[in-house]
Amino acid sequence: MQAGIAGGRGAIPTVRTRQQPRFWLLDFYGSAVGKKAVMAITGIILLGFVFVHMAGNLKVYYNDGGEHLNAYGEWLRTVGSPVLPHKTFLWAFRSAIILSVGLHIHAAVTLTLLNRRARPIGYKGGRNYVAADYAARTMRWSGVLIGAFLLFHLMDLTWGTSAVHPDFQGGKPFENLIASFERWPVAAVYIGANLLLGMHLYHGVWSLFQSLGLNHVRFNHWRRGVAVLFAAVIVVGNISIPIAVLAGAFD
Repeated sequence: MQAGIAGGRGAIPTVRTRQQPRFWLLDFYGSAVGKKAVMAITGIILLGFVFVHMAGNLKVYYNDGGEHLNAYGEWLRTVGSPVLPHKTFLWAFRSAIILSVGLHIHAAVTLTLLNRRARPIGYKGGRNYVAADYAARTMRWSGVLIGAFLLFHLMDLTWGTSAVHPDFQGGKPFENLIASFERWPVAAVYIGANLLLGMHLYHGVWSLFQSLGLNHVRFNHWRRGVAVLFAAVIVVGNISIPIAVLAGAFD
């Protein structure tokens, strides 16, 4: 009550509340540096997943009626057996990917909002895109469309939703892949989505180097080359499968 007395008759006492300290990781993530770090780490995880997923699907080209691809699918379901129950490792892996996707999206959205609050007045005459390419400008929308395609992909070849894939067979990835891509509208969706994914990957790899501090002018020539090469490998590998199915390569 001393604060009230010192302030004169009728003064209201000052009440000080102690602010609860937050966990340091939350404080770090709340900063722009923390969000960029999360985007870089989750980006590396997702880039690795995209590459491994593409490489696994290329087993479709073994001339053995799908035995290699089906065996690969069964191996993923039994990794760690008999120590781990059936599909435990697979679901742990899926959970890590889902968490990475969620954190990547949240970091991207909140970083954008943070940047807007830091610059409340818009760019005079419109934003200057001289140094920004088409992939960078469409990063947000390509991410949304890729997310929608991912949901379709899961319904088609993972969950086997009857409305999306009426001929789905459990434990038969080769047969499901062929049956799905024999429908040209579905094949067209996969081809278009992977072209969009290529633009997203190109800018993602480019930005990853920048987040890691490798954005010096001396590195930019091979930095761009790595981004182009990685995106091209993923796109060509992925779209080659629906194109081969439509061309009758597996008949």
